[in-house]
Amino acid sequence: MDKLHEIVEGLNLENNLTIEEMPDIDLYMDQVIQLFESKFARSKRNEDEKILTKTMINNYAKGKLFFPIKNKKYSKEHLILIGLIYQMKGALSIKDIKIALDQLNDKVSKDEISLEEFYRSYLHLSQNNQKQFMGIIEENTQEVERQVSLFEDKDNDYLEKLLLATTFVNMSNYYRRAAEKMIDEINKEQETE
Repeated sequence: MDKLHEIVEGLNLENNLTIEEMPDIDLYMDQVIQLFESKFARSKRNEDEKILTKTMINNYAKGKLFFPIKNKKYSKEHLILIGLIYQMKGALSIKDIKIALDQLNDKVSKDEISLEEFYRSYLHLSQNNQKQFMGIIEENTQEVERQVSLFEDKDNDYLEKLLLATTFVNMSNYYRRAAEKMIDEINKEQETE
């Protein structure tokens, strides 16, 4: 499939907010939104899509997805948590994200963990995932081309795109379901404490 390389490049997989891109000063909500909009603009599917809105941030705060802000300002730790929420919300429910982040928020509030160190680990793993993803894309593309070559239909380009799309959805569902099971385990452990 000719355009696949172009499509994958357009995903901007490396698009994570790094620690170095986060200011050392606390930000007001509008500044947080502006930071996320500028960083993730290339990841949007279309121009109308919003990366982050006041309503989203307020809902995250009301839902206690991150520890309370001070003086209407968001710290670097808040930016890290909002970044994690942004990445997770594509696959998980807000309820699952809250369960996943509850203990982390608690540990950060008690100074039991460095959120920056945790986030650096996340970014490192994210880079590894990108490399693995590229290999999986290549493997799936080759297998789809092999499967489509068996068809008598002459619209191979369409069939390749459709089979790749269904394969990607299938893999996405596997990963989402595995993440949900992991969240269920976290929830069980929290309930027994």
